[in-house]
Parts: sequence; C-alpha cells; structure tokens
Amino acid sequence: MLFGEVDFLDRFAAAAGAGFEAVEFLFPYGYDASRLVDRARSHDLQVVLFNMPPGRWEEGERGIACLPDRMGEFQDGVSKAIEYALALGCPRIHAMAGLRPKSVPDDRLLETYLANVRFAGTELAKHGLVLTLEAINTRDMPGYYLSTSRQAFELIEKAGLSNIYFQYDVYHMQIMEGDLVTTLEKRLPRIGHLQVADPPGRHEPGTGEVNFSFLFQHLERLGYHGWIGCEYRPLTTTQAGLGWLAPYLPERSTR
Repeated sequence: MLFGEVDFLDRFAAAAGAGFEAVEFLFPYGYDASRLVDRARSHDLQVVLFNMPPGRWEEGERGIACLPDRMGEFQDGVSKAIEYALALGCPRIHAMAGLRPKSVPDDRLLETYLANVRFAGTELAKHGLVLTLEAINTRDMPGYYLSTSRQAFELIEKAGLSNIYFQYDVYHMQIMEGDLVTTLEKRLPRIGHLQVADPPGRHEPGTGEVNFSFLFQHLERLGYHGWIGCEYRPLTTTQAGLGWLAPYLPERSTR
C-alpha cells in the first residue's frame, strides 16, 4: 500500500531510500522471482511476507482456502508460493481465507478451511517456513470467513501445527473487537506478524482513533521482536506520512 506513487518494482528502491530494512507485498506472481530477488538484494532489503495466490482477485475473490470446490487450486497455490518464498528468502506466507459462499454450510467451510490450513502448514514446514492466518474486518470485506482473533486462534489450535501463527492487523482488529492490548498480552506467543493502520480511514498511525504511542510501548514491554508491517493508505504521499516513525525509530528502521 505504501509508495503507490511509483511502479511496483520501483517501490523497493523507494522503501530503501526511506530507511526501511524490510518489505512485504500482496502478491509476487505477476513477476519472475529472479527480478524480485534482484530488486530486494540490490537495495539490501528483506522480504518478510506475501500472500498465497488468492483466486480471481480482479473478479473480487479474496482467497480460496475455505472454498470446498477449489481445494486442488489451493494446493497448487501452496507449491507456487513456496517456490517464490524460497527464492526470495521470505520466511512466512499468508493464506487468505476467502469469502463465505452463501450456498455452503458452515461445517463444510470449516472442514475445508482446516484441511487446507493443515496442508499448507505441513508443506511449508518441510522448508522451514511459517504460515500466517489473518482476520479481516467484515466492514471493508463483507463475508470474509476469518474475521476475529478468537476465531483465528481456535482454528490455529485445531490445526495443531507449530508453524502456524496469527497475523495480527491492528486496523482490522480494532474495527472487529478492540481490546488490542489485552489480546496482544494473552496471545503474543502465537502472533507471527503485526500490521498497522489507523481506523477509521486506514491511514498512517496518528490519523485516527488508536493510541499507537501506547501500543508500541506496550509491545516493547511485552518483548515483541517481530516485524511490523505498514499496511496503510497514506493520507497524502508516502514520504509525507512517515513522520510518525521518528519518535520510535530515529534511524528510520522498520524494526
């Protein structure tokens, strides 16, 4: 979402120029992996997260993990994602759950989703990779299958694999449930990645309702050592909106 002022391949240079040490993006599949590797390495950037193939994104699909008639496609997507992750040195991959089909019973959706999550987690584990699951708010994405942290953690427990973690997006969770600090305290060991944006506008921290100063200090106290992805839409330009980093990261690092 950041550096939309330039083409995708040029965003690596823009991110490095702004002081970032790592990048994440939605999907790499429209580019040869070697081109992405070259961009990341030439700017000394780590690639820390991307998504598995989401189905027909341009037609409105938002993942296929819960869709019973798409299990073969999902499994093919796992293989493709692993190929890119190994080339890029990316340690974690997110599997989007998908939108609930109205014609499919809930128990069938759960059965399908769990089977796909277990398959993906098992395949990723063979390569030392982590699978992340993210809950997305149903205001921005009506009908999304995975929408609360409670649901996500219950599913992770049922999946029963040690390399499956929750991808905690502050924006989505503030909209769906609030109680950010308590959730982070209780669930930190199973949180594998964090993302930030400030509701209601999904802009940079400091533009909305979340007290990010308090939240970041609390994460420090809890000992969170993972990455925090800036998954927000800049209010104006990306560079103009990066001032919020200064109090925490004087050397303009993303960690």
